[in-house]
Amino acid sequence: MIRIKSLRPACKKDFIRPAAAFILSVCICLLASGTETRACTNIIVTRGASADGSNMVSYAADSHQLFGELYFHPAARWDRGSMLDVTEWDTGRPLGQIPQVPYTFQTVGNMNEHQLIIAETTYGGRGLADTTGTMDYGSLIYITLQRAKTAREAIKTIVDLANTYGYCSEGESFSIADKNEVWVMDLIGKGTEIVDGKNVRKGIVYVARRVPDGYICAHANQARISTFPLDDPENCIYAPDVISFAREMGWYDGPDEEFSFCDTYNPLNFGGMRGCEARAWSAFNILCDGQFTFEDENGNTVTRNAYDYIDYAMGYDTGKRFPLFVKPSRKLTVKDIADAMRDHFEGTPMDMTTDIGAGGNALPYRWRPMGFEYEGRTYVNERAIATQQTGFWFVAQSRPQFPDEIGALIWFGTDDAATSYLTPIYACITEVPESFRVGNGNMLTYSPTSAFWMCNRVANACYKMYNIMAPTVRDEIDRWEYAQMETVRTVDSTALEIYRKALDTPRRQISRNDRMKKTVDPYAGLKAYLTEYSVVSAQEIFQKWTELETLLLVKYMDGNVKAQNDDGSFVTNPYTDRIPDGITNPGYTEKWKEYVVKDHGEVIEER
Repeated sequence: MIRIKSLRPACKKDFIRPAAAFILSVCICLLASGTETRACTNIIVTRGASADGSNMVSYAADSHQLFGELYFHPAARWDRGSMLDVTEWDTGRPLGQIPQVPYTFQTVGNMNEHQLIIAETTYGGRGLADTTGTMDYGSLIYITLQRAKTAREAIKTIVDLANTYGYCSEGESFSIADKNEVWVMDLIGKGTEIVDGKNVRKGIVYVARRVPDGYICAHANQARISTFPLDDPENCIYAPDVISFAREMGWYDGPDEEFSFCDTYNPLNFGGMRGCEARAWSAFNILCDGQFTFEDENGNTVTRNAYDYIDYAMGYDTGKRFPLFVKPSRKLTVKDIADAMRDHFEGTPMDMTTDIGAGGNALPYRWRPMGFEYEGRTYVNERAIATQQTGFWFVAQSRPQFPDEIGALIWFGTDDAATSYLTPIYACITEVPESFRVGNGNMLTYSPTSAFWMCNRVANACYKMYNIMAPTVRDEIDRWEYAQMETVRTVDSTALEIYRKALDTPRRQISRNDRMKKTVDPYAGLKAYLTEYSVVSAQEIFQKWTELETLLLVKYMDGNVKAQNDDGSFVTNPYTDRIPDGITNPGYTEKWKEYVVKDHGEVIEER
């Protein structure tokens, strides 16, 4: 491990704060909606919309200061009176202590041993953080995963934690899935009003809606739940004061039936649409093949073209909001969701590869800040789903056709989704692959054995000649992920045989609740098998990425492209294998040439 400079105090997700002097109006709108500081994306898929009958949640944890690593907490029993230290996920700031529960479940990343998945995107909303609160949004996720088995239990746990200890973060959207149900939950605090030394507004207001089976949902830093059913507890759970609190604050005075959570607690602006909702729109556009099928307010199934909502996505029209839930055009696979997470708005008006901002090699990224000013007017730098500042990302599956030890599966990756791989990790593992291990490097400490650092090396290599180099990387991604989807089927089958054999032993009489008290885990062999597969696979693809980074350097150095033979070796001249032959110079895009000639043609034109 090469140490570049001394470490700061450890933090898990510490976001860049824009300079106070940054006053561009469009960027202020974007920042107000959470786009710059906490820009994440979730896609949610129900069993009826998935190809294998699993519930799926994808998550890109995007931050300029978040290191990509896989959090791992084994199941544990705790003594009576034990306390849990709570720290803010964004900053590592100590928030306080809360009583520990007697037993906590194993968690791997954002999934637990009971196949519960929780992911998030921050939307900010009105300034309602509880400055005295002990719970931040990250703590709500990871503490809840250790305490809840189902999505409904998770919603209750989140509410209980926030209402009991106070919620100190901004508005959040949570994706919550278990083996049977998938929910989206929008919540926000109630601010700070100190009376006799206590905050009398402690707690949250929220709405949680169950995603109808056969449908998908997406959110990206903008609250998406608008109106909601007031008398359907099977499909909608909400705070008893979610409407009355808004009335008290003077934000709503209409009938209860017309109350919209997102319009009240996270009012739309240009940034909320262009920097946030555009990503959710794009995910739907991809997964629905441009046709949004949904139920309207009267319960009728209707279909609309995705471009009926393009003015909303681009920030021009607040009145044409696209649906919360839509039906995909086909049954979706993990690969479908992973590839949607790699989107750069290709083929849409927001496509970043087609204008001069893409440089001479069609780069689908714009470096931050998220806007700029020129001659007194302000402009936006697009923010797509795939982004350079991703810390980690995943597609997690809750698979009801398998026992929990096998069914809980998280396809995990680090850094920019467009140039990084996903590899399958079973949530019953007993150790984390070295390339994902917490502590194997950080944002200021380079580690040659860290997947985050290696994926960054590959990504940053591609950024210089993206249209030339990125296809090489994408080929490797596709080759690996398609192969692993097939391998997982075989591993599942073998694991199920091991599980059934464990059930056939006398130890089958040991109940799951008592298992932690025993000296022998009846599923130890199963866990060892799935751990070995998860670890070996993760390290195998890490090694391939190490070799890929070397290939990119050798093949594309100095703007050249060295030819390769069918077996992958480089083409050499007839006299020695040390000198390449067939070197090409791909040059620049026509758009780049056009603008260079307009800007500098009189100087560089041949005469």
